[in-house]
Amino acid sequence: MASLTTMTRPGSGNVEEQQIVQRNLALQREWYGEPLGDRVRRLVVAYSISQAQLADVLGISAPMLSQVMSGRRAKIGNPAVLARLVMLERKVLTPDVSTGEREALQRALDEVRASRPTVGRGSLPVDDGTGEQVTLTFLAKTASFDELVGAAELIEEKYPKLARLLRYAARE
Repeated sequence: MASLTTMTRPGSGNVEEQQIVQRNLALQREWYGEPLGDRVRRLVVAYSISQAQLADVLGISAPMLSQVMSGRRAKIGNPAVLARLVMLERKVLTPDVSTGEREALQRALDEVRASRPTVGRGSLPVDDGTGEQVTLTFLAKTASFDELVGAAELIEEKYPKLARLLRYAARE
């Protein structure tokens, strides 16, 4: 028997289908913060790729992605697919990807496609395993620009790599 999120009864008409779509979009707002179609469209534009190419990167079929975007399905059933979606959203915010440089965009897409996020109880990894962007964002939210630069100056001579990291976080 088909789920109401994917099919309607024969002869039930367009009204019932629209009600299901509206309910699914409301559930998406509750579960994901906004309709998934909005999030997916932003990624398609940011990475200058087709919806089918995005589906491939995420590890989901193009028809399934289309159904989720349109509200005919309420959720992404595979947590690893959701993790990849969030990874792509975060990578858009990194300095090299945000410039729109074709090579940086492709590198980000390739990294996410190759990622194998594991999802455990109570955790959904949204990082590619390096933690780099999460670390930079955390530092930037924790300390002010002046504090990060000041700390970098204090440790520059003895710990130049850490000083460089702090300066980079200051730019976030």
